[in-house]
Amino acid sequence: MKRRTALKGLVAAGALATIAACSPMTSEPDIVDIAAGDPDFATLVAAVSAAGLVDTLKSEGPFTVFAPTNDAFAKLPAGTVESLLKPENKDQLAAVLTYHVVPGAVTSDQLAGQRLSVATVQGQNVHVDGRDGVKVNKSTVTAADIMASNGVIHVIDTVLLPK
Repeated sequence: MKRRTALKGLVAAGALATIAACSPMTSEPDIVDIAAGDPDFATLVAAVSAAGLVDTLKSEGPFTVFAPTNDAFAKLPAGTVESLLKPENKDQLAAVLTYHVVPGAVTSDQLAGQRLSVATVQGQNVHVDGRDGVKVNKSTVTAADIMASNGVIHVIDTVLLPK
């Protein structure tokens, strides 16, 4: 009797393993998925959507995103975010957001101890100082190396504004 029960268990386990092997694999979340899943990025996600950049940031990449939090957006002068989110300001919003994106996946260990001027997707450079933590222009990276399927996110405390 014990042998029959063990044999049934082995067959059931084999069947489950076969079914699991045939089911689609869940993929690692991309940059947009990670941001959308974190309430601290609600303003950023709304801005990325309003700028029409969701598909771009869900693409293969890789990208490095310096992601401002809701608190970072709140530091902007009153009415700035609301103004940028208006449809007529879509190009300006896209320029601000793409100024936060660098081509390639750059982790904090690659920035440590270095001072760099790095070209953004927007076209202008950001200044990265990795000598004491990591600063991007006048913003501080508060959380680094959030890995996504298409790049890396570094959380920053101030919105970067192109010149």
